[in-house]
Amino acid sequence: MTDAILVLNAGSSSLKFAVFETMTGLPLLMKGSITSLRSRPRLRVSNANGALDKDDVLGANAISMRAALEVVVAEIAGRHSLEGIRVIGHRIVHGGHAYRVATLLDEQAIGALWKLSPLAPIHQPMNLEIVELAASLLPHARQVGCFDTAFHSERPRIATLYGLPQSLTDAGIVSYGFHGVSYGYIASCLLDRYGAQAGNRAIVCHLGSGASLCAMREGRSIATTMGFSPLDGLVMSTRCGSLDPGVVLHLLQDGTRSANDLARLLYEESGLIGVSEISGDMQTLVESDDARAAEAVDLFVYQAGRQIGSLAAALEGLDTLVFTAGIGENSAVIRERICRAARWLGVQVDHERNRRGDQLINAAGSTVDVLVIPTDEERAVAKQILASGL
Repeated sequence: MTDAILVLNAGSSSLKFAVFETMTGLPLLMKGSITSLRSRPRLRVSNANGALDKDDVLGANAISMRAALEVVVAEIAGRHSLEGIRVIGHRIVHGGHAYRVATLLDEQAIGALWKLSPLAPIHQPMNLEIVELAASLLPHARQVGCFDTAFHSERPRIATLYGLPQSLTDAGIVSYGFHGVSYGYIASCLLDRYGAQAGNRAIVCHLGSGASLCAMREGRSIATTMGFSPLDGLVMSTRCGSLDPGVVLHLLQDGTRSANDLARLLYEESGLIGVSEISGDMQTLVESDDARAAEAVDLFVYQAGRQIGSLAAALEGLDTLVFTAGIGENSAVIRERICRAARWLGVQVDHERNRRGDQLINAAGSTVDVLVIPTDEERAVAKQILASGL
């Protein structure tokens, strides 16, 4: 195998991977994922043409992240030479103020990134654990991190501030924004489609189990719904979204919950699963006849519509609306309902185009282009690494 970049994208219960040739265009060699690490983990692998050629359940029991990575490395070794992997790229959720570009993950960088774990307690430890595991399994390869917070780092200062004392702002209590690797990829797609204006005033809806929206002007982040942590903004699969801080104070002061209990409540027991008491999976809720499921879906759509309005105000208008990630790419029902909530901005959807999942789904009379663009965080990481020369 020629020199290659392996990209590892570790989530709280999944591991996605892709291998690209280190050359212009980054030809894909293979990609895949291991999902549901905590119960009946499933391995899917696609070849260079994107065709699925393996879909296996890896037993009934949970597996560790190390075991998952060992499976991935074995799959790569069965198809390509591991010695050809010169760089391993990682999507890392939080880079703080210091890490805004693709960065070599040496001991100093890793130590600094561990200190940010309290700001993303579900994701950051997993991201960094996989860095250490990859270094032990493929010690010849350089480890490079790309950061979700980086895409939002050039927002206007006013968009990052909270109404807190300056001393806390100086200490880093500000809005960082997340899903930036995905937003960067979508911005590049808009540049390819529209040229330098990149859809001009665009709102991108990254709707997955974690969900956020980003206002972009000419491909640059202006405002976003996640803030200091990945809890903020839109109600999510298991995360609460925006919450009056008084609720947190009340739950602390009533003495029945510790800080760890609250973290578990807000990150793992709230959102769609908390409201519905059925599931955090959007498709399950959409297909359910239970009134609690309907209310959870209604809340998601209401908040998305309301936040689109807020971001359109920051942009002073709207030219392009993009849906991406698991729900955004695959749920025509949710796309249509959110677009209906945004019709006052000139959004009109072509029902048949939307049902088919075409890339352009707006109706002829719409003053806003409405697009469905699959995200590709692994390719985005590889592009950053190639551009950096690391």
